[in-house]
Amino acid sequence: MPQDFKDFFYKHTNKMAAACWANTKIVKTEVFTNRGLWRIHINITYPINVEEINLVKKELLEKFYFLNDIEIVPLISKSEVLRDLVLQNKDELSYLLFSNSKIASLVEWKVNDLRVDLVTEDKKTYLYLIENDICNKLASWVEDNYSLRVIVRAIPSANQIVNQNTTSFISHKKPDIIVNESYQVNKFSEPNNNYRRAQNKRSKAASITPDSKTIAISDVQEGMRTAIVMGEIWHKEINSLRDGRFVVSYYLTDYQDTILIKSFLDKLADDTINIGDWLKVEGSVRYDNYAGEVILYLNSHLLSEKTERQDVSDEKRAELHLHTKMSAMDGLTDIDKIIKRAAKWGHSAIAITDHGCTQAFPQAYKASKKYNIKVIYGVEAYLVNDDKKEKPHHIILLAQNYTGLKNLYKLISISYLDYFYRHPKIPKKILLENREGILIGSACEAGELYSAYINKSSLNEIEEIARFYDYLEIQPLQNNSFLIRDGLVKNEEELKTINREILQLGAKLDIPVVATGDVHFLDPSDEIYRKIIMAGQGYKDVENELPLYFKTTEEMLDDFSYLGIADAKKVVIDNSLLIANKIEDLKPVPDGFYPPKIAAAEDDINQLTWQAANEKYGLDLPTMVVERINKELGAINNHGFSVLYLIAHKLVKKSNEDGYTVGSRGSVGSSLVAYLTGITEVNPLPPHYRCPKCKNSEFISDGKVAAGADLPDKDCSICDTLLIKDGFDIPFETFLGFEGDKVPDIDLNFSGEYQSKAHQYVEELFGSSNVFRAGTISTIAEKTAYGFVRKYMEGINKVIKNSEINRLVKGITGVRRTTGQHPGGLIVLPQDKNIYEFTPLQYPADKKDAGVITTHFEYNAIEDQLVKLDILGHDDPTVIKELEDLTGINAANISLSENKTMQIFSSVEPLGLKPEDINSSVGTFGIPEFGTKFVRQMLEATRPTTFSELVRISGLSHGTDVWLNNAQKLISERTAELSEVICTRDDIMTFLIYKGIEKKQAFKIMEKVRKGQSLTADDEKVMRENQVPEWYIDSCNKIKYMFPKAHAVAYVTMAYRIAFFKVYYPLAFYASFFSIRAEDFEAETILSGYEAIKNRIQMIESQGYSAIPKDKKLLPILELSLEMYARGFSFLPVDIELSSAHKFVIKNNSLIIPFSALPNVGTNAARDIAKAVKKGSFVSVEDFQIKTNLNKTAMEELRKSGCFKGLPESTQISLFG
Repeated sequence: MPQDFKDFFYKHTNKMAAACWANTKIVKTEVFTNRGLWRIHINITYPINVEEINLVKKELLEKFYFLNDIEIVPLISKSEVLRDLVLQNKDELSYLLFSNSKIASLVEWKVNDLRVDLVTEDKKTYLYLIENDICNKLASWVEDNYSLRVIVRAIPSANQIVNQNTTSFISHKKPDIIVNESYQVNKFSEPNNNYRRAQNKRSKAASITPDSKTIAISDVQEGMRTAIVMGEIWHKEINSLRDGRFVVSYYLTDYQDTILIKSFLDKLADDTINIGDWLKVEGSVRYDNYAGEVILYLNSHLLSEKTERQDVSDEKRAELHLHTKMSAMDGLTDIDKIIKRAAKWGHSAIAITDHGCTQAFPQAYKASKKYNIKVIYGVEAYLVNDDKKEKPHHIILLAQNYTGLKNLYKLISISYLDYFYRHPKIPKKILLENREGILIGSACEAGELYSAYINKSSLNEIEEIARFYDYLEIQPLQNNSFLIRDGLVKNEEELKTINREILQLGAKLDIPVVATGDVHFLDPSDEIYRKIIMAGQGYKDVENELPLYFKTTEEMLDDFSYLGIADAKKVVIDNSLLIANKIEDLKPVPDGFYPPKIAAAEDDINQLTWQAANEKYGLDLPTMVVERINKELGAINNHGFSVLYLIAHKLVKKSNEDGYTVGSRGSVGSSLVAYLTGITEVNPLPPHYRCPKCKNSEFISDGKVAAGADLPDKDCSICDTLLIKDGFDIPFETFLGFEGDKVPDIDLNFSGEYQSKAHQYVEELFGSSNVFRAGTISTIAEKTAYGFVRKYMEGINKVIKNSEINRLVKGITGVRRTTGQHPGGLIVLPQDKNIYEFTPLQYPADKKDAGVITTHFEYNAIEDQLVKLDILGHDDPTVIKELEDLTGINAANISLSENKTMQIFSSVEPLGLKPEDINSSVGTFGIPEFGTKFVRQMLEATRPTTFSELVRISGLSHGTDVWLNNAQKLISERTAELSEVICTRDDIMTFLIYKGIEKKQAFKIMEKVRKGQSLTADDEKVMRENQVPEWYIDSCNKIKYMFPKAHAVAYVTMAYRIAFFKVYYPLAFYASFFSIRAEDFEAETILSGYEAIKNRIQMIESQGYSAIPKDKKLLPILELSLEMYARGFSFLPVDIELSSAHKFVIKNNSLIIPFSALPNVGTNAARDIAKAVKKGSFVSVEDFQIKTNLNKTAMEELRKSGCFKGLPESTQISLFG
């Protein structure tokens, strides 16, 4: 039965395909294993644009990374699909094909039996069609834009059309052109090359006026010829067509609905519409099958002024109660936007008071500086008396000064660490102890004071409550209208009475009363977002209006007009400013870098660096080395980074002393000081020789050699000692920036077995009270948001367009859901500092049993102020440790130019195999970075012979749009060699410098490219002036993300060493791989031998994308097992006496599988078996079960594996046998 393509796409990408894929069925899949190609034939019911096909193809290729390509072949059998395509694009095609509207009007388009006929009664028009090759152009356009082959005919008379039942659509082949020859025209005559679309370009300047009447977007219907609508552009997409033009899709909203607008442009410079523009737009209305909805094809537009709410009051208020997207699953306010709005309205201050958290503070501070407005840092906390399980009251805490800010962070921390129960709660006693510098407000209807009025408390009780507060809050009546619906107050008049009484109470007790908005979103039209969020959490009354938007001074004065003019002004303006003016302009995180203090850290780094340099290059150091060290140490010491280097040095040294190698990540290998102090093994100097004996050195600085490992072996010209080959030519700027002032991010890969010890060592160095896990914030992602929107619309029985769904999805993404911890990030606090100067603390996801404390702020918010260490757990160092233990070989001594090892990256010969033995022509199964099908195919395409080429392949395999449709094409078409294409970000800077481009400009160009930003015209001009090839410039403009070269070198170094063991110590290699990486191990199949494994592999591969995830995960294990058998080795079944709990044990030419490799024998069970074995032998199966305490299922697996052979079932002895 044909599979639904949208279901298939969602299953494998977790993304929703566009509406145009609706009812599309997969009718056939061809798998070309040797070519790494899948060809998917689909039956379509709507025309699908080739851009959409390519987008889907790209998403699938990212998931099926082991493939070189996926071809999607659309098939159709109904002429309605072609008719839709023609009608949908007729205006654009007429514009493209015909030189003027008169000719277009003389041609009738007919779609019959999967064929397009261009019919005309006019002889000149018919000649025009032929001479200008219109049929070919139309057929090519259909193929280029929809990947379909169509027969197009020019017909001179309607009565000459002949029906032909023929298959008209075949993908990926040149289209047929059929010309009726009733007129004596040479059908092979050359097309008129003077035809130029640009000559006929229609102006899209505004033909509408400010007075042109508009209709609501929701009123735009299919069948309208044209429509004029008005709204804001909230999103746009640009796609290039094969003919060099561009199609721009604009999303226009009037905040009640959205419409998609399309425009076709000859050049991007013609695109004058920007996101945020408020436009009046006129265009033709058509249903677009690609978009799955009615869209507008742009004819003209007029830039207009958006009608926005303005605060025109002479005196402005200040909002003191506001929630951002950091109020978990409640606040919808974008931090930057609301602070920008407050500044635009002329407000002098605005408070941030999220529910129980302060995570918006860092971003709010940046916005306050950007828009020059004071942000007041506060929180809406949960107040209890003593018991954390009692129902809390809401309370507003505003930091008045730095003492208050510190106390606020302390209170937040206490609420999460000691008093969390459903909410982070603050006992009143704790609040009183830490009240200094904090202004306390009575909050909303959930506050202690308002609740007392609802509960009809006595006046004395109410006064006693009020005296606790620095100011009292009252809020607009509509905020509390739900109290009427819930029967807690009688009517609106009673709500007014409560607010009047609070005002009187404030006057009596001399406590200011402030009108606040309890803001949850920016504008009235944004209320829909909160309704969606609330409905998604199961709330039932979401359709009742709750206008918690940010209000102008006039709007608030109007809300409180029932108090009288004087009192309304007092609570709205005077008292809000009174409180705001009591509060200092604060920084939530202090400026500057605060590393922990280590005595003489700068001196130690300097000494370690120069000492290592002298040991490697002699006392008379080469000028290049001296200049590089001075440059780096200057930046490191001047910016206080020496402590960070010293910490990393100590961590790596400690791990090495404990027998575990450490791999570096990221761009730390760009630093020579990091190399000389032992932090990384990557030497960033240009390729060179150095003598280990006399210290003589020779540098290769012309760019002709990319890595020292690529240099030929050579003896020292002075002492005849074999020279060491080193250097990878990596600029320092990629690590600390061009000015050397970027806080270094030193990422280190420790063995997974050692990671916890490394964390513990950091605590030993600085004290456990000064080391915290780096916190993270999880927000609503796009997929989740899509589900929320769908659920809400289903709940109110409303169908909306995809474009409007996308707007609503965008509106609720980024709302905080929960918190977490960075997998290896540690934040280190200086001993002379208090953590509450920088951030509050909490448990990840508010779970105390997590056993760790994290920073409340996301680590990115404080990484420029405090040292962040990335101490990550990784398998590679664990594998290296295992290999060293099994062989006695020191991996650090393995040459990176060892010939036989290099050969497995291009052949299987060093393994003693033929390609057909393992269905691969390269021998990199099980080699990190090079073992996946995707990378193996890159190896087969490039056949690398040098270490630097392996580094380049690593860069290509990790970037985005670096290999696919970029370097891959350049290499296959022989435009460039592997050694020439762009592979890592550093390649760009190094290459441009060698070309003669000034260093700073080369750095800027590199930064643009690695961030996915297009080059400017000036960039391209400079590159061309320095003879940079056009293909190189084009390649730069395609790249979206790039790997740092230092990262690639570090990973390839580790991979190469493991490959060495694979070649020379195969059983040790296989044992280490299966012990550490083989989470899935199909023991029954693998123990059955080579043919059984080969058949299992073929079965999984034949299923292609339909294979279940478990089988896909198993495939690499099977491939390596097959290779192991092919090399003459084998596996042995579990042996009670010889098997390990988790490790594969070498015995002669075989590996004994561990207990944990059996199904249904878990980690703990395997460990229990191993412990029991160590204590002595077993006298029976019963004895075994008693000593190991295994369940029945595990026992049965062991029995099936033959473990109990020779053991009696029971220990009982028959007395009367």
